[in-house]
Amino acid sequence: MRRKAHYEMDMTTGPLLGKILRFALPLIFTGVLQLFYNAADVVVVGRFASSTALAAVSSTGSLINLIVNVFMGLSLGASVSVAKAYGAGDHKEVSDTVHTTIAMAIVCGVVVSIIGMCFGKPLLRLMDTPEEVLELSGLYVTIYFAGSLFNMVYNFGAAILRAVGDTRRPMYYLILSGLINVVLNFVFVVFFHMSVAGVALATIISQIVSAVLVVICLMRTHSSIRLEPRKLRIVKDKALTLIKVGLPAGFQGAVFSISNVLIQSSINSFGADAMAGNGAAANIEGFVYVAMTAFYTAALTFTSQNLGARKTERLGRIMLVCQCCVVVTGLTLGSIVKLFSPQLLSIYSPDWNVIQMGMKRNDIITITYFLAGMMDVFVGGLRGMGNSFVPMIISLLGACVFRVIWIFTVFAAYRSLTVLYLSYPISWLLTGTVQCICYLIVKKRISQKIKAEDALMQA
Repeated sequence: MRRKAHYEMDMTTGPLLGKILRFALPLIFTGVLQLFYNAADVVVVGRFASSTALAAVSSTGSLINLIVNVFMGLSLGASVSVAKAYGAGDHKEVSDTVHTTIAMAIVCGVVVSIIGMCFGKPLLRLMDTPEEVLELSGLYVTIYFAGSLFNMVYNFGAAILRAVGDTRRPMYYLILSGLINVVLNFVFVVFFHMSVAGVALATIISQIVSAVLVVICLMRTHSSIRLEPRKLRIVKDKALTLIKVGLPAGFQGAVFSISNVLIQSSINSFGADAMAGNGAAANIEGFVYVAMTAFYTAALTFTSQNLGARKTERLGRIMLVCQCCVVVTGLTLGSIVKLFSPQLLSIYSPDWNVIQMGMKRNDIITITYFLAGMMDVFVGGLRGMGNSFVPMIISLLGACVFRVIWIFTVFAAYRSLTVLYLSYPISWLLTGTVQCICYLIVKKRISQKIKAEDALMQA
């Protein structure tokens, strides 16, 4: 039996708040560093290239997420599987899942590259991207997707580390790769005048660095998550488990992305200033969102480990602590963004028209963003219990269907950016309420099942 590395965490014993915060804080910082990839791209092109280049980069996020999220969901499946086996102390199960995960990351990376490079520009055209922006947007997504292999390997590898409570080393790796990304952005755009191509290339190089570092980390660890290249293979039953949990999660991410693509198409109809302002505001909000997402990941991982250890009495407390943390985080950071909205938006663009357009979004989203965090934490708890299909269906109805109906009814009747942005908080509230009810039902059923199994074993 391999020893536990000092970076790892036993989530099945002791008080929860301290451990959840120790798990979440590095994860928040890691998320912020990941946002620096796109934020640095947007800031540099907005300041040193042109407003057209800014619109080109900022308008690609919805499409990139749509394609990537379907496959990235499998990394969540890996995190649940590894955490559950780790909590149960099944080290062979952990090892088999780790090697299957990395093998699938390589396959997914190649597939995403092919899809993105071949269909990126045609999909941008379907999104009604203006002609003056289309060529640069198409160039950005083509270069970005060329590096998808490294993006997948890093994220799948980081998911493995987080499943055993290690959120610090992924943070260290992104500190280095994030700095490389920022420096190369300036070098390629300011000195070599590469504009959109420069920021996309800088992103790929930084992703290569983070992917290499996380692979080296897994290969050098002495715990049960050790990666040995000769053992890389896709074990059928492990892959099916990853797909069972991860694919619905990926489709759920894609569902949100589909609705966001429709919203982005509506925003595009207001012109380049609205596109640039929306992109800048979305980048700022992203920093609030990644802070809240840390508690979603905590809910998922702590739930998985405790379920593996058959300690269902801790599941409710995990949910309560994570919900309190996400509400405080969302309200605090959202209020700060709302208060300093003009100043923050001016970092991305000095154009007052762009700033005003960005403020229209911030006025609606920032004060209600905690609702999205609460919704996600319930989803994390459901996925941690191995139930990923139900959250997907709820999100399909509450996010995609509702927002599509909103766009073609309310927005069509009262056509303004404010009305368009109102679809976000209303959909979060509706979806989160249903996710909460489902979480309580699933937790009760699983607790009763495990208690019955334990009673039979003792009989």
